[in-house]
Amino acid sequence: MKSFRGKTNIVLIGMPGVGKSTLGVLLAKRLGCAFVDTDVMIQTRTGQRLHEIISARGIDHFKHLEEECIRELGARETVVATGGSVVYSPSAMESLKSDGCVLWLTLSYENLLKRLGDLDARGVVRGPGQSLLDLYVEREILYRRYADIRISCDDLSHEEVLEMVLDRLSG
Repeated sequence: MKSFRGKTNIVLIGMPGVGKSTLGVLLAKRLGCAFVDTDVMIQTRTGQRLHEIISARGIDHFKHLEEECIRELGARETVVATGGSVVYSPSAMESLKSDGCVLWLTLSYENLLKRLGDLDARGVVRGPGQSLLDLYVEREILYRRYADIRISCDDLSHEEVLEMVLDRLSG
C-alpha cells in the first residue's frame, strides 16, 4: 500500500450509520490491504455487543475499552473503521493519527436520521436523554478537529463514495 499524505493507514471517522465499516471493507479490498473495525474488536475482546457493554458497565467503561483497543492496535497498511465515539479520546485519536490519514465521512442530519434505527440497540455512546441532533452537533466539532479529509456521502452509492475517497487520497 502506498503512503497517503505520508501515512500508511487510512482511518475512517464519522457518525454511526454513515458507512464507515462498509466503505472500509471496499477500500481495503481495492487497495489490497488489511481492514480493522474497532467496534468488532471491542465486541470480540469482551464477548458482548456494544449496547450490552454500555448497558452493563456504562459509557465511561465503554470509552475506556475503545481507547485501550485503539492504543494497542499497532496497525500498518490498514484501513481502520472506528466507532463514532472515538473522537472523545484525544489519546486514541493521537494514536490513530500518528500513522493514519483520517477521513471524516459525513451525512446530513436528515439522511443520517433516515439510516439510523434504535440508537440504544446500536450501542451509540450518548448521554442520558441526549438526542441524535445534540449528538450530531457535539461530535461534528470533534470530527472536524481530527479530520485530514472530509467526504460527504449524501445521495451517493458506496461505490461513488469509494471513488471519491480514492480520488481525494491520490490528490
